[in-house]
Amino acid sequence: MPGQLAWVGTHGGAGTSTLAAVFGGVDAGREWPRPDRGEPDSVLLVARTHAAGLQALSRALDKVRTGEHPAGVEVAGAVLVADAPGRLPRDLARRIKVISSVVDVHRVPWVPGWRTGDLTVPPPRETASLSRLTSEINQPPESKS
Repeated sequence: MPGQLAWVGTHGGAGTSTLAAVFGGVDAGREWPRPDRGEPDSVLLVARTHAAGLQALSRALDKVRTGEHPAGVEVAGAVLVADAPGRLPRDLARRIKVISSVVDVHRVPWVPGWRTGDLTVPPPRETASLSRLTSEINQPPESKS
């Protein structure tokens, strides 16, 4: 599946299954894909916006920085899924700003329908750039120009 996108959770409950169902791609759970085994070569690292989620994302990004991730895997960005409705506390917003200085960050706001399992609820308009990115990566290779 080279050329396809994998959603990689940086911690349990990050939301990879929901994101894969809504935006397409492969739910890799918490495992890095292995392009040498025909698995996707592009990943979006996924985390919730709580402190533990942001710490887990930072650890995963450090593994990328030090080359401790599978060869041939490209990190296309990070996806931060709201852990609750409403605004983030200031200290979490600061952490996200630091993370966004090293990787493209896409934010997914709280979607009540997704929480109850209704994945027919359309993605919020705030995810338009994420939708474009996933559509581009998930295109069949022959249709990419």
